[in-house]
Amino acid sequence: MKLTILGCSGSIPGPDAPASGYLVESGGTRILLDLGNGTLGTLQRFVDPFTPDALLLSHLHPDHCADFGALTVLRRYHPAPPYDPAERKLPVHAPAEAPERLAALYAPNAAERAGADLSDVFEFAPVPESPLRLGPFEITAFPVHHVCPSWGFRIAAEGRVLAYTADTGPCEELTELARDADVLLAEASWPDSPERPDGLHLSGKQAAELANRASARRLLLTHLQPWCDDAEILAEAREHTTVPTELVTTAARYAV
Repeated sequence: MKLTILGCSGSIPGPDAPASGYLVESGGTRILLDLGNGTLGTLQRFVDPFTPDALLLSHLHPDHCADFGALTVLRRYHPAPPYDPAERKLPVHAPAEAPERLAALYAPNAAERAGADLSDVFEFAPVPESPLRLGPFEITAFPVHHVCPSWGFRIAAEGRVLAYTADTGPCEELTELARDADVLLAEASWPDSPERPDGLHLSGKQAAELANRASARRLLLTHLQPWCDDAEILAEAREHTTVPTELVTTAARYAV
């Protein structure tokens, strides 16, 4: 299983990093986890953007789904696509309100917003309540604690496990999500300090403590906000765990 970082900036894009988005590949099957601002551009460095087999959206904040509008333009108007997008619709597993919310995001003008429909090139389904099979992948969604409905994803293939927290504050579900994961891709949006909002995101310390509780084998920190000190967050995480820990960067690739 291979993980490619399409973007890793939290809340907004950074000067050198799109927002959150990830490509996961195994055995010829490709899935996208989130598609925040700028991630469709990074995707094109590595694969034809028509080739992913599914898109999973953890939640509907712009830094995790804003490039869905650009993906809609691509699938509707590319002059020479490799297949007919209307015949081979992209499966999108997302929060229940995604069809309406994403149609409004894409709508080219206010008059077309009401009743807009993207089902010509996408096939929407709610975030699955039971494990989902996609090619060699088994994907289990865990509801996590955020200011809107949000899910983390546990992705198993080839005898390996990638756990992705998405956006979350501390919650009990995270431990099972990350249990014995080969790679824990955890948000660490800010340093652990009294000034940070409580329960909205993880700090570097909290991501490290999660890796410890879950016995994860490797910790990758993502969703670092441009106004925070990345080095401080990394040092904080390493202080609280012996699990190998590093910051991800845009376009980095990892074997899970």
